[in-house]
Amino acid sequence: MLLASVVIDINSKEVDRPFTYIVPDAFSGQVRTGSAVVVPFGRGNTRRRGYVTQLFEGKETPERPLKEILSPDEKALSHTEQLVRLAVFLRERYGGTLYQCLSTVLPGKTEVKARKPRVFEFLCDESRRREEYETAVKKKYYARMRLLEAFQDRRVLPASIVTDRLNITASTLKYFTDHGLLRIREAEDTAGLSGTAAGKPRPVLNREQQEAVEGIINDPRPVHLLFGITGSGKTEVYLSLIEKVLSEGKEAIVLIPEIALTYQTVMRFYERFGDVVSVVHSRLSKGEKIERFKKAEDGELKVMIGPRSALFTPFKKLGLIVIDEFHESSYLSDQTPRYSTVETAAERASYTGAKVVLGSATPSVEAFYEAEQGRYGLHRLNTRAVPGSVLPEVLVLDMRKELSSGNRSAFSGALRERILDRLVKKEQVMLFLNRRGYSGAVSCRMCGKPVSCPHCSVALKYHADGSLRCHICGFRRPMVKECPECGSKLIASFGIGTEKVEALVQQEFPGARTLRMDADTTGGKEGHREILERFMNHEADVLVGTQMIVKGHDFPDVTLVGVIAADLSLLVPDYRSAERTFQLLTQAEGRAGRAKKPGECVIQTYMPEHYAVQAAAAQDYELFYRNELLYRQQLSYPPAGYLMKLVVSGQDASAVKAVMATVAAAAKARFQDTAEFLGPSEASIYRVKDTFREVLHFKTKTLSALLGVKAALEALAEKETEGRRLFYSFES
Repeated sequence: MLLASVVIDINSKEVDRPFTYIVPDAFSGQVRTGSAVVVPFGRGNTRRRGYVTQLFEGKETPERPLKEILSPDEKALSHTEQLVRLAVFLRERYGGTLYQCLSTVLPGKTEVKARKPRVFEFLCDESRRREEYETAVKKKYYARMRLLEAFQDRRVLPASIVTDRLNITASTLKYFTDHGLLRIREAEDTAGLSGTAAGKPRPVLNREQQEAVEGIINDPRPVHLLFGITGSGKTEVYLSLIEKVLSEGKEAIVLIPEIALTYQTVMRFYERFGDVVSVVHSRLSKGEKIERFKKAEDGELKVMIGPRSALFTPFKKLGLIVIDEFHESSYLSDQTPRYSTVETAAERASYTGAKVVLGSATPSVEAFYEAEQGRYGLHRLNTRAVPGSVLPEVLVLDMRKELSSGNRSAFSGALRERILDRLVKKEQVMLFLNRRGYSGAVSCRMCGKPVSCPHCSVALKYHADGSLRCHICGFRRPMVKECPECGSKLIASFGIGTEKVEALVQQEFPGARTLRMDADTTGGKEGHREILERFMNHEADVLVGTQMIVKGHDFPDVTLVGVIAADLSLLVPDYRSAERTFQLLTQAEGRAGRAKKPGECVIQTYMPEHYAVQAAAAQDYELFYRNELLYRQQLSYPPAGYLMKLVVSGQDASAVKAVMATVAAAAKARFQDTAEFLGPSEASIYRVKDTFREVLHFKTKTLSALLGVKAALEALAEKETEGRRLFYSFES
C-alpha cells in the first residue's frame, strides 16, 4: 500500500508534524513528493490542503486506521522533491514550523491563467527616435524617455520588460501606438527574442575575468568566492557562466539585493539571453510571481533574477546560483524561518550538483575564511573593467581637529573645497550619511532624557516638517515644547540626518541642485528608480542619501563622494559593526570615478585610528580581514565558532522575562560543557510596536553542537510559551 506523509496547511505548532494518508490507486501517478493535495483532517474530516513530504510503502492496522487523500490540489503548482527537502533543511537549521518553511519555499494557492507572451515592436527609424527623445527631455516626459532609451539598440522587447521594469503606463503606450511608433503583438517564437540585441557586440573579457570564468567552471568545489574590487566587471563573469550553464541545458538563478534590481541590470541579462530571462521582486503581485514560477517549472524560463525569494524558483535542472553583493544584510531573512540565503543556496545547489558563486568587493569574514581554508574556490578581480578607470583617492578627515579649529559645520574644510570644485566643473557629488531625518534624538538638557516612542524603546527623530517620528513603527507627533519627563523647556534636537544635510548643502552652496534618497523619499512604488534616474539625467548636482545610494549604482560623472559621519555604524552594538562599517565605506568609495574621470572620497570621522576606517581608506580588504579575524578568534565569534540567539517576545514584559529566565537557567545547567551562553538580556531595541523582546546568545565550537543546543532550547521555549501568548524564534 502506498502511503504519504502530509504536512497540513495550518500554521500551528500543535500540528507541526507530518500525518500519514493512503494514496488511492487512482492518484498514484499524480501524487509525488512535493505535491499539494486535499485531505480530510481532524474529527470532522474538514477538507484541508497539505504538502506531501514523503512517499513510502506501508500498511494500516486496526490500531492505526488511516484516511485517504481526497485529491491532488489542481490549483497548486507541482513541486520537486528538492524544494521539500529544502524546507526540511530550513526547519532543522533555523527553526519555525515545518509549514512555515514549506510556505517559504513553495508558491501559494493562486490559480494561474495561461497567457500568450506579447512583444512591443518599435516601428520608426533612428532619426525619428532621437527627435522624439529630445522632445521628451524638454518636456520632462520621463516614461517616454525610458522607453525610447530602451529601443536605442533593439527593435523588439517583451511586454513584461516594458511594463514591469520600465514602469510604462497604458497612457504612455497609447501615445506611441497612436503615432505609429510602436506595435504590440503576440510573440510567435519567444526563443527568437534572444537575438533582439544581436547587433550589439559583446564585451571581451579581460585576462582576470577570463581566468575567473575558467577557474569556476573547472574547479570541482561547489561554492566559489568572486572577490572583485568595485567596478571590476563581476557581472560579465556571471553572464559568461550563465551562458555555459544554458549551453548544457541547465538553468540559473541570479540573486541581487532588492535595491540594486534596476532596469539597467536586468537589461544586461536580457540582451544576452533574451526572453528566457525573467524577474521577481517585492513589487509584483502574488499572482504575477506565481505565473513566473510556473513558467520556470514548465521550462519556458531559464534564468530568474531577483532578491532572496528568487532562490526558490522551481527549476528542475538548476546548474548555477549567483549571489551578487552576497554580504548584504538583505540576504538574511527577517521573518521566520530566519534563514541565511548563502547557506540555503549551498544546500539547494548540493541537490543537483549546481555551483554557487558569491560575488563581492567586500566579502564577509566568514566567506573569506572558508576560501582561505580551501573549502571555497577563490577568484580575484583586482583591476577595474573600464580602461583608464582607477580606484579613487581617499582622504580621512579627523573631525576632532575640525572642531578644535572652530569649524562646527557638517562639512570639513577639505570636503567643502572639493564640493565647490566639482560644482564649478559640472561634475556630480554624492554625500552619504546612514541616518535619515533632519536631526538625531530630541532630548532635555536638564534631565538628559530623550523624547521616546510610546510603542518602541527608541528615541523619536526630528524632521524638517516639525514632526517627531519613530523610524521603527512610524509613530509621529508634533515637536514638543516642554520635556515630557521633567517639564523643562530646555529641549532641543541633537545630531544630524540626511534631511538636514540636504538643507545645509542648499545653504552653503547656493545654486547647487540637490536630491535626497532615503526611506522618507522612496516610499512610492518606483521611488528609488525615479530619484536615481533624475540624478543620472543630471537634474541634480548633489545626491544626499543613506546606504541605499552606495549600493552598486554606476554614475559616470560622480567624481566626489563625501562620507559625513563614518562612525555611526561603528557604534552599533553588534560584533559585525566593524565589518559593516568597512563594507559601507568601501562601497561609498567605489561610487567615485567609475568612468575615465578620476574620483575622490572624503571620509569624515571622529575615530580615524580605527582599523576598519584605516583599511577602507587604504582600500585594502585583507588588512581589514586580518585585524577582524584576530578579534573574532579571541572572542570565538564566527568564523572561529558558531553563534545563534533565541528571542522570546510578547506584550507582557514580565512574562517574557520570566520565560526567558527559566529557559536560560535550564539550558545553562544542561549545556555548561557544550556551549557558552551570553545573557539573557533585553534586545538592543527592547520594545518594538508594543512587543517586548529578550534574547539569549549561545556560542559553540561546532555546527552540530549548535544545532543540538538549538533543538533543546526550542523544546524548552515551546513548553514555557505554550498558551501564554508569547513567541520565540532563532536568529543566526
